[in-house]
Amino acid sequence: MQTDLYKHKGMRRALVKQLRDKGIRDERVLAAIETVPRHFFFEKAFLEQAYQDKAFPIGEGQTISQPYTVAFQTELLRLQPTDKVLEIGTGSGYQCCVLLQLTPKVYTIEYNKPLYDKAVKFFRTYGLFPHTFHGDGSLGLPAHAPFDKIIVTAGAPGIPKTLVSQLNIGGILVIPVGGETSQKMLRITRTSENEFAQEVFTDFKFVPLLGKSGWDKPSF
Repeated sequence: MQTDLYKHKGMRRALVKQLRDKGIRDERVLAAIETVPRHFFFEKAFLEQAYQDKAFPIGEGQTISQPYTVAFQTELLRLQPTDKVLEIGTGSGYQCCVLLQLTPKVYTIEYNKPLYDKAVKFFRTYGLFPHTFHGDGSLGLPAHAPFDKIIVTAGAPGIPKTLVSQLNIGGILVIPVGGETSQKMLRITRTSENEFAQEVFTDFKFVPLLGKSGWDKPSF
């Protein structure tokens, strides 16, 4: 279990200033980034990298997302304290921890079993209580739907119908959509039972979304 020292908090304050300078405006999101010790997700030898605004490998071909990307997606969600949110792609658990600063009702699903096991252990170690699942996140969590917000932390080839169908009316899906090397960030709002509004934002680069509605079929 790592410790959060004054120098770490200072590094987070500097990171938040960078994010504000890059256009992140939601003060609740910035406060969440400033609260979550990102270095907890790194080996101690990589402390300096923890508070750089860069993605970083976490094994299994996956990365911990760039802080700007985490802040950008979280801001697009327009999270409220009572929202029930689904995260597709637990990964290291960092994005999940940021979400937990904004609402206690976080459901998160991870496709990769070693990453899932590591994230669950992390949450338990630090006394955090998201609802965790291992499985095909591209299909969402129909048994626990509907959700007010859904965030996808991997690049999808298209907008999975299984996910938009699990939104409440007025609910929001934030998802990067495009090819395997570059995606546009989309915000999909469910305006009625059968109608959706789509907004397109800037380019990002995510690891591919795996699963039946992603880039390949699951092996379990």
